[in-house]
Amino acid sequence: MPKFMDVHRGMEGITEEQLREAHNADLAIEKDEQVHFEMAWADPESGHVYCLSEAPSAEAVQRIHERAGHKADEVHPVPLTVR
Repeated sequence: MPKFMDVHRGMEGITEEQLREAHNADLAIEKDEQVHFEMAWADPESGHVYCLSEAPSAEAVQRIHERAGHKADEVHPVPLTVR
């Protein structure tokens, strides 16, 4: 399944608890679009939040985020990964 990295802006001051709540809201409905959100990161100072997911499409990722109440500003495919 393809991977995607999405970016949310304008979340200055986000706390760990708020990030966890937003991530859990995605997890609660992700199966509706065959999406799996693997991880989320946040920088409270810049207000940027990043999410890594596996999904059939960028549109599926966006639909889950929209339904969970935090539409992504960008969704990018991640075709190559190294560890």
